[in-house]
Amino acid sequence: MPAFTPPLPAHDLLQFLIALLVLLLLARVFARVAERVGMPAVVGELLVGLVLGPSVLGVLAPDVVARMLPVEAGPMHLVDAVGQLGLLLLVGITGTHLDLGMLRRRRTTALRVSLAGLLLPLASGVALGFVLPAAFVGQDQTGRVPFALFLGVAMAVTAIPVIAKILSDLRMLHRDVAQLTLAAGMVDDTVAWCLLAVVSAAATVGVTAAGVGLTVGSVAAFLVVAFVAGRPVVRWVMTRAGNAAEPGPTVAAAVLVMLGGAVAAHALGLEPIFGTFVAGCLVGTGGVDQAKLAPLRTVVLCVLAPIFLATAGLRMDLTALADADVAAAGAAVLAVAVVGKFAGAYLGARLSRLTGWEAVALGAGMNARGAVEVVVAMTGLRLGVLSVASYTIVVLVAIVTSVMAPGLLKLAMARVPLTAAERRREAEHRSWARPDGGVAPPAPPDLVAAPPALLPPA
Repeated sequence: MPAFTPPLPAHDLLQFLIALLVLLLLARVFARVAERVGMPAVVGELLVGLVLGPSVLGVLAPDVVARMLPVEAGPMHLVDAVGQLGLLLLVGITGTHLDLGMLRRRRTTALRVSLAGLLLPLASGVALGFVLPAAFVGQDQTGRVPFALFLGVAMAVTAIPVIAKILSDLRMLHRDVAQLTLAAGMVDDTVAWCLLAVVSAAATVGVTAAGVGLTVGSVAAFLVVAFVAGRPVVRWVMTRAGNAAEPGPTVAAAVLVMLGGAVAAHALGLEPIFGTFVAGCLVGTGGVDQAKLAPLRTVVLCVLAPIFLATAGLRMDLTALADADVAAAGAAVLAVAVVGKFAGAYLGARLSRLTGWEAVALGAGMNARGAVEVVVAMTGLRLGVLSVASYTIVVLVAIVTSVMAPGLLKLAMARVPLTAAERRREAEHRSWARPDGGVAPPAPPDLVAAPPALLPPA
């Protein structure tokens, strides 16, 4: 007779539930405060972990933190598991935002902006990774090369959910520059997940020509199988689920596809989040009724993702910045992240003959790293590529760049004239707020109710 795992002890269950209660409650409160002062909600959610972790209360009131968060590894691993589920579904939902039609219509400009905004920070991040002190490299003997590659990827990423939320909050989703920023960000995100899969595998099996070649081959094979064989299967699954009047079957089918992508990628030695992102792309382009995914977006964006972001902040230790070397390294990484991404996006926009202020707005929007940067940092910490100090610096970049974006966007877009096409698009956006299609009072569509994939053509 097989030996069964004993049930979770009552005390561990209580600690687990208290931790979820505290993290979610504080994440919602901090997010609301952040939005009230003009910052993205993700900033407030990350600050929860910062306040509860070793940077603030972990030092000032450790007994208080011990009453709110588990001390034993078992219950804390359960909290991490919930956060990891939130991470996977957040990345999957990001994949559903991929609009291939938009990319086709704006492919030349979007490619210029995205590639310039990707390659310049990637190269500068890799170069910086080779000159930072050895203390910033992870402790699992992964080597300098994976660390440099990871830092390059961290500098190159952008964050579609954060950008979309910022543009929605600023009532700019109808602007041409806003849609171009989303299109370029989609390309950046797609390439970044592929790079993360390659770099993660290299950190696991070692950086050798055979190992990298095998990883690249696995990524290519995964993409070919997913988009050639997987797309019709996912379309059939989502169509059958969509025949139901209620959204439940569609939500369940989408989650199953995303988790299936994560399992398949992990079985090939790739990062599960890469598989989830690809699966999300298949769901988003598979004829799914996006309105029926609204309940899933609500639960993930309002419950699971805030728990993940709060747990990510728990591992930040800003007291490390009291060390002069760490502070100097943090300033260097932040400068490379901001200048590299902004300069790359600005250059790509100017080469596409956009105006100076349009280029500034694109650079500001593409600079917001948000949750995607946190995902990369968490992956690097889990694989032992990043140390706690370097992890803290990378997450700090996510917070600072997300804070910077709204102000720069408002400054630049105030100097970009509104076109007739943008006015028509704004009227259509307003109509989404009413089920009968009538014109509603001026209000931007919320990310949960109307994802960027539903934006009208330019």
